[in-house]
Amino acid sequence: MLTSNSKYKSEAILILVTLLWGGTFVIVKEALNDVSSMAFIAIRFLIAAAILLSFMHNKKFTKQNLRAVYFYRDFIIYWFCYSNSWFKIYISNKVCILNRNSCNNCSTASSIIEKRPPTKGVIIGTMIVMIGISFLSSGGSSINNLFVDLGTNFNLGDLLTLICAFFFALYIIYLDVETSRYDFGILLFLQIITTAVLSLLFLIFFSNTNLEPLKINLTTNLVWAIIYTSIFATLITTALQTKFQKNVTPAKAGIIFSFEPIFAAVFAFFILGEKITNFGYLGAGLILVGLLISELYENLLLKNER
Repeated sequence: MLTSNSKYKSEAILILVTLLWGGTFVIVKEALNDVSSMAFIAIRFLIAAAILLSFMHNKKFTKQNLRAVYFYRDFIIYWFCYSNSWFKIYISNKVCILNRNSCNNCSTASSIIEKRPPTKGVIIGTMIVMIGISFLSSGGSSINNLFVDLGTNFNLGDLLTLICAFFFALYIIYLDVETSRYDFGILLFLQIITTAVLSLLFLIFFSNTNLEPLKINLTTNLVWAIIYTSIFATLITTALQTKFQKNVTPAKAGIIFSFEPIFAAVFAFFILGEKITNFGYLGAGLILVGLLISELYENLLLKNER
């Protein structure tokens, strides 16, 4: 039986995971000036896999363990391919809205796959979070301009973003389902090594077809970016998410992960000097309100009924 303290601890750890992810936006954006996106992903995950491999000598890989990778191989690679590539190709405010659509996808997919419909608090919280993300991503003086842009200038990058948000939501759902069935260490290693191998294959394909020519200029910025993303934003975050997400419903996890653009904006403000608009502050506040409602709504409702 999961205690309240365990649940709150797990939610706090997922917020930490989201904070570490938020730091990658600024770091990766700068790093991609010196390296092609697929090369960066491959290096990032190969290093994380190599570090983790040193702790795997007592683990036994069985056919049942290897079967777990089936659920993750597509979800992970689609997500990370997108996360790096959009910096160079499809940068726009609406990308963030479409990207964080995984918050809605988690609620819907959880109802279908796990037969576990979200609570009223989570539904209300998700709606408020989506509105908050819209404000945070507006970047201008009028939220109406953003939705006009979203409806009239839909392009290939936006389609890819929606697809990747869908796959990331499925990843969250299946991680919730599969973590109770498999050994934590093996599941963690399979996720990272699968992404490393697939990204390496994508790198070879992209380079040979000139979709993205291979580029690696070893600079100080790139070295620090590789260290941060491979250790903190890959190895540590994947370990924490795999270990603790099972104690949080997928729908609520989706809401927590929606804090990523807030953390990204804060890092961009302090590191790159990018300004946060009034709409941005309002959006960040709404995302926080959405999380609080999803957390407290049912408890307050039961208290009032008593």
